[in-house]
Amino acid sequence: MQYHSTRDKSISVSSAQAIKQGLSDEGGLFVPESFPHVSLDEIENLAGKSYHDRAYFVLSKFLTDFTEEDLRKCITSAYTKEKFGTDAIAPVYKLNDEVYFLELWHGPTCAFKDMALQILPHFLTTSMKMTNEDEEIIILVATSGDTGKAALEGFRDVNGTRIIVFYPDNGVSEIQKLQMVTQRGNNVSVAAVKGNFDDAQNGVKKIFTDTEYKKLLDRNGFKLSSANSINWGRLVPQIVYYFSAYADLIDGGEISIGDEINVVVPTGNFGNILASYYAKKMGLPIRKFICASNENNVLTDFIKTGVYNKNRRFHTTISPSMDILISSNLERFLYDLSGCDDGIVKELMNKLNTEGEYSVPEPIKEAMQSMFDADCCDDKETMAAIRKTFEESGYVIDTHTAVAKCVYDKYVERTGDKTKTVIASTASPFKFNQSVLIALEDYNAVAGKDEFELLDMLREKSGMKVPDSLAELKDRTPIFNTVVEKDQMQNTVSDFLKVE
Repeated sequence: MQYHSTRDKSISVSSAQAIKQGLSDEGGLFVPESFPHVSLDEIENLAGKSYHDRAYFVLSKFLTDFTEEDLRKCITSAYTKEKFGTDAIAPVYKLNDEVYFLELWHGPTCAFKDMALQILPHFLTTSMKMTNEDEEIIILVATSGDTGKAALEGFRDVNGTRIIVFYPDNGVSEIQKLQMVTQRGNNVSVAAVKGNFDDAQNGVKKIFTDTEYKKLLDRNGFKLSSANSINWGRLVPQIVYYFSAYADLIDGGEISIGDEINVVVPTGNFGNILASYYAKKMGLPIRKFICASNENNVLTDFIKTGVYNKNRRFHTTISPSMDILISSNLERFLYDLSGCDDGIVKELMNKLNTEGEYSVPEPIKEAMQSMFDADCCDDKETMAAIRKTFEESGYVIDTHTAVAKCVYDKYVERTGDKTKTVIASTASPFKFNQSVLIALEDYNAVAGKDEFELLDMLREKSGMKVPDSLAELKDRTPIFNTVVEKDQMQNTVSDFLKVE
């Protein structure tokens, strides 16, 4: 399996090279040359299998230059009961006869990013060996909250790598910030950026596409790569859990093989929902994709109108991991819907960069709208969804999953569609304890309490165990306190690497 760039499909590299490089030199994203077809019999055969076996089944179809031994080693090293607290890795919770939550937050940082970022370091180190890479790999990450900690934890003390994470100052939850600034490891660095997530993400992309700076790094024995979902090695593991969820529904007698399901994803950078779209391309029976946004509803507007416009007010919300106006993985989606037309993609991305807006051709718009529905909700509606879900079922969801639940409820009310639906539950409610508790109680209940008192309160209210990785933050001392201007990010990288 070869990989092409979304902006120049004449570029063709192996999966190992795509993973090691992260981003194509001209700024495009790597995509597989084709999507393998999976039969219903093969999908049915996944029922009753372990998550390890399901992961190997999917990943082996894309990472064809990895040996079976190497790939299975990556999988078994990443997905352990010790790290995820359950053999199921990504269990499905039945809310009622129509709604199921795919719990993607059982990993060490309590967010869905662990599903990919626990395995990406193993992919990367294996790829380095396969491509005879002897330079040190520098991982650059922009995060809206969850990716940063998950990447730091995944790459901590991994030989041959260093990792630098940039997060928006005042744009993440207090728990998310504590997770990052207390990170241990001899190869890690963290810095806050004065601005929002898009500022951090644009800064990282600028570094990646600065030819002269990459030459400087090369002379010092460094090579850049990414742990953001622009890296194919980050995206491909996410395809796995949609197949796994479907297999679990078969295994539990909730559906029969071939039954279509709907998928709802709280979406910021479009990677998680793109993975479900890729699963459908492979043959997974998905009827409708429901894209859920918070007040930063650029994707909702795009899916409804075919016009992508980032020139709008940026909202800081209680679902901060979705506070994004530039959805990087949308580029891969456009490449696919355009029939792999790199010219159109390059033109649209240039317009986004220069004008902040683009309109897709009518055929792309029609293809998108035939499969995708989209809606959004504000913080008040998000709070109401948390409260309603708990009152009706005793189940506690976080602020991002609540956006998805709210949008799903709106969709059913609008369409009457009662197709069995999997909602991607992307974070533990403990990561956003203050907002969750305000939803379940009121503002007065949380007033004057610190993060750790809130964790205990939510434990008592929900009956859930506080994740060890969050509880132990109480005894951690912050290590990183750097705050930089958005145009100083490259200097921050140079300082960390000690290059001039």
